[in-house]
Amino acid sequence: MRPSRLWDAAGAWRGVGTALGIFALTRVAQLVILGWLDAASDDPVGVRQRLLVWDAGWFLKVAVNGYPHGYTYDLAGRMQGNELAFFPVYPTLIRVFDGLGLSASTAALVVSWVASVGAALALHLLGTSLYGKRAGWALVAICCSAPVSIVFSMAYSEGIFLAFVAGMLVAAHRQVWWAAGLLGLLAALTRPTGAAAAVALAVAALLAVRDAREEARGETGGETRRWAAKSWQPVLAAVVALAGVPLFLAWVGWRVGDPAAWFRIQAAGWGTSFDFGSSTVDFLATTLSTGDGWVPVSVAIILIAAVAAAWVAVAGKPWPPLAVYGLIAMVLVYGQAGFYHSKPRLLVPVLLTLLPAAVAASRARPRVAILSITAWAAFGLWYGAYLVAVWPYTL
Repeated sequence: MRPSRLWDAAGAWRGVGTALGIFALTRVAQLVILGWLDAASDDPVGVRQRLLVWDAGWFLKVAVNGYPHGYTYDLAGRMQGNELAFFPVYPTLIRVFDGLGLSASTAALVVSWVASVGAALALHLLGTSLYGKRAGWALVAICCSAPVSIVFSMAYSEGIFLAFVAGMLVAAHRQVWWAAGLLGLLAALTRPTGAAAAVALAVAALLAVRDAREEARGETGGETRRWAAKSWQPVLAAVVALAGVPLFLAWVGWRVGDPAAWFRIQAAGWGTSFDFGSSTVDFLATTLSTGDGWVPVSVAIILIAAVAAAWVAVAGKPWPPLAVYGLIAMVLVYGQAGFYHSKPRLLVPVLLTLLPAAVAASRARPRVAILSITAWAAFGLWYGAYLVAVWPYTL
């Protein structure tokens, strides 16, 4: 589908405006809920401060002070986590806006909110490109009101990451390879899950190369030359995107003087390591057998529901690059040890888990779709606000 045709299929300005209106409604509603919960809490600090907690502080440290040159230790000599664990695109953009006269914290929120607007636009175009305009609207509504979608309003990198990933998938689906490669590289330099997006772009490139070869075979004369002319752009885009995560990990290793530095910092600061899902299984088994605390139980239910939704999505045979991205991203989320209450946040940009609901909503009667998404949003927006304003642990 040509860019102009996709724009028309998405409803042009009116359709895009509707998508952005849906996004704005979810953000305003969640900020109102957050303000209400903050005011009712034992320690009210204000909505702005709630949006600048936890990982936001690390991004701000990178933006203001840059990266350290080595490991960080406490007074007892134990290694701690430090800023080198955080990928560079988001703090770099904070620094750019900070240089325009904004304070670092305000710049962090501005970048996050602007990026989230871009993510909503890209989601609408992606849903439209794959399943039609109504699916695009549904995907925006479901994603932006998902549990822990509050990170799109916080000084976190999920919003900008989702904008790059969804934009990359749209560009690859339309075969605008220079944009797909650039967005794939930016996604890979925003979060480690960008590696999954880069592999998805490689799959899209392989499909394009295969189609180009089949098309060239149907032509007479110069088959190899025509195939090569149509193949180098998708291949280059994939190579560029695939280089992102290894380049940053190698840079961290060079800066510290230890090739495994990034992994050591992650393990020391946040207990993050890839254990092939054993800690996730242990968490699910313990939580569901003891029922200790409604937040752990809700997280366990979310993790199980996401797997079921992904299975339904794959059974529906979605566009292969989207399926590959979603499955690899889920393996990275479920396969690593770390804070269990952070996993729903990490699942927000996966998209594959939201696909069945978006497709179903696009095919349902408008009233049924609106009521269903409203019920989903009522829980999801409250849940995210609760975790920020009341739940005492990091997301």
